[in-house]
Amino acid sequence: MIALLQLIVVAWLPGAVMFRMPVWDRPRRAALAAEERLFWAIVISVGTSLSFVLALAALNRYSFTRLLIADVVLAAACAAVARMDLRLGGDAPRAGAAALIPLTLALAGAWHFLPPSEYIMGGKDPGVYVNAGIQIAQRGTLVYRDPVVASVPPFARELFFPRDVEQPGYVGGRFMGFYVLDADTGATVSQFPHLFPASIAIGYGLHGLTGARQVFAFWGVLGVLAVYFLGARLVGRPAAAAAALLLTLNVVQVWFARSPNADIVMQALLWAALLANARAHVDDDPFFAPLAGGLLALLLFLRFDAVVAIAATIAGIMLGYVARQRVRWTFFAPLALGAVLSVVYLLGPMREYFVLPRIFLTHLSWWQYAALAAGAAALVAALVAGRLSRQISQHVTAHLPTALSAVIALLAIYAFAFRHPGGKLTDYDAYALRTFANFYVTVPGLAAAVIGYVLVTRRLFWRDPAFIITLSAFAVFFFYKIRIVPEHFWMARRFVPIILPGTLMMAAAAALMGVRGRLLLVRAIRGPIGIVFVALLAAYYARVARPVLDHVEYEGIIARIERLAARIQDDDLLIVESRDAGSDVHVLALPLASIYARNVLVLASAAPDKTTFAAFLDHAHDRYRRVLFLGGGGSDLLSSRWSVEPIASEQFQVPEYDSPRNAFPQIVRRKEFDYGLYVFGPAAARPPTDLDVGVNDDLNVIRFYAKEQTEGHTIRWTGRQSFVVVNHIDAGDRALALWMNDGGRPPAAPPADVSVFIGDRLLGTVRVTGGFKEYDVPIPPDVAAAAAASGEPVRVTLKTPTWNPLSVLGRPDDRDLGVMVDRVAVK
Repeated sequence: MIALLQLIVVAWLPGAVMFRMPVWDRPRRAALAAEERLFWAIVISVGTSLSFVLALAALNRYSFTRLLIADVVLAAACAAVARMDLRLGGDAPRAGAAALIPLTLALAGAWHFLPPSEYIMGGKDPGVYVNAGIQIAQRGTLVYRDPVVASVPPFARELFFPRDVEQPGYVGGRFMGFYVLDADTGATVSQFPHLFPASIAIGYGLHGLTGARQVFAFWGVLGVLAVYFLGARLVGRPAAAAAALLLTLNVVQVWFARSPNADIVMQALLWAALLANARAHVDDDPFFAPLAGGLLALLLFLRFDAVVAIAATIAGIMLGYVARQRVRWTFFAPLALGAVLSVVYLLGPMREYFVLPRIFLTHLSWWQYAALAAGAAALVAALVAGRLSRQISQHVTAHLPTALSAVIALLAIYAFAFRHPGGKLTDYDAYALRTFANFYVTVPGLAAAVIGYVLVTRRLFWRDPAFIITLSAFAVFFFYKIRIVPEHFWMARRFVPIILPGTLMMAAAAALMGVRGRLLLVRAIRGPIGIVFVALLAAYYARVARPVLDHVEYEGIIARIERLAARIQDDDLLIVESRDAGSDVHVLALPLASIYARNVLVLASAAPDKTTFAAFLDHAHDRYRRVLFLGGGGSDLLSSRWSVEPIASEQFQVPEYDSPRNAFPQIVRRKEFDYGLYVFGPAAARPPTDLDVGVNDDLNVIRFYAKEQTEGHTIRWTGRQSFVVVNHIDAGDRALALWMNDGGRPPAAPPADVSVFIGDRLLGTVRVTGGFKEYDVPIPPDVAAAAAASGEPVRVTLKTPTWNPLSVLGRPDDRDLGVMVDRVAVK
């Protein structure tokens, strides 16, 4: 009950009060349908709460309690200003049968978009968003002064976050997606803007980690509703309902409404902003002008490409001005304020994020600058001429929609049928529209969308010029140069905010818009055909998305990380192997630090400088009770300067959807995690080398595959070049013994000839056959003497011709395999 009340406060109360205030022609907005009034109360409240989160976090003062207080105080202040006159009265129609449409869409969306993924690990964008949001919730700030970072002495910083020499100040990597801005204070910040993480922080405050994940589905549902309400105003309820239903069923929407990403947030806020803009500048409702500007301003704190949406919206407003539509300058005030704040934000804590947009903007071709300038000049000329001459205004009003629809239709035909790679034009750019059609909306769906675009633009352009210009701008911009590549289906998401829902909106408009015409032919033929077409698309989308409905990406990983976190105490320091160590263990470091508040550092290299590392261990043991290491095999960390003892080991798998190239995902793979937890201690006598590979061997093997068990043996596969680190070699040792098996290497594969090196010295080459056998290679006396004199562990190199089971046998294993290694000993 408390959580429900808190949800009402952050997602309904302030918006409901502001919407009901007797200002800016309340009867006009009161006349809106009851379901749209509720939608606006939610949108305004969400925008307000997100603004409070960003403001409080920027001041290092955020907490969920403070957010609740701010929302309640704002609602109370607005009610006091209104003198409690918050009744809409008889101007407000009650909910009718039409209200069942958005209700059904919301329920269908919740069914399709839940349960959310368990993507909380690091390594890629989704995990960065989740951990950044929970960091805001727990630490109350955008830029977190991490005491673990600050505790690393200057001499050891290169071990964990090497400096980016191209950036001013200290900028190093804390985790993938997190930067160290100041190593002295420990100031760190996430790589991406914080609007989406702010919503995750709210979800975390409502219901912990589960609530943080449910935010993904919330944005998906809100996006579907925003599409419906904009479409209902523009093309009518039947077409809008069909488009929103198709969007709900589409596998892309289903996937990204279950996974953390900023695109689904942009979809909801951008469509809401465009609808508010149409209400303000076409329907002449003054209340919605600052709301539209404020929502667009929020997008600047979500993704930089929001500037395309803002520029297109302003262009649509100016064209409406030419057509004698009123411009409400209250639209620009919140937008200008948001733009100023975003500049400070992007040049300050988010300067690393802003590097790529800045490079893009400063490296355009001369003709691209010229095209942008020409377009701006043409808009200004049309604006001036149209206002000075009614005749010119009438010409623009009459001919611009036809010209725009023709240009976009011709570009679509060219991009789909005639565009091919050549010169600097890559295949993924040239075939972007083709890929979008074939993989995501179907070719008939795209054809219907082009037809619908022409119909809607010619007939209804002046009913919402900003929406049509924005949809057109995004389509041209993204299909021209922003790649849509079938190399990883689930990463092809840049069309999610407006292109995908816009395509479905136009396709539904072509099928259903105007079916209630006066002609019997329209009513009797076109209507049923359109309904059948939409039903076929819906059935196809539902069939494609059906496997995803039963899938939870990385299901079970939260419980595994919690179990690992329980092994690490508050006064421990955990050092995690680097990204280049050859396993995915490093992705566990981010949630351990950000969500479970463990003291974590990630190595920058799989082979750190051991003198520096030894000095750091001395420093760390003075500060922490234990210094631990988490690795999965691939870190060169054995030394005579310290000892390393295993304390835990675990191997588990979580589901991960397939991501083939140039093909639709078909299966769910198992992502494997295999790690050992070790504790660093003082230097100690080292036992003779007799390594059981596959058991607590993570610090002895480099560039091996994960642990396995076969025929009663614990083993690892080698690759083309793998390394075994033996504890030490004495001057009297004369042989290196390896127990190996070729693993059933087929005749079509090259022989399993294993060459053994110490340094650059070839010890010998053995041909490994089937079954586990001992293979001895001699250690020359001078090599043994040199190794004994150093007193350090010795790296042994194994070089083997590999074979690929997928290529040779067609098995679902695409590893390049050498031989199985079971045991290594020095004699």
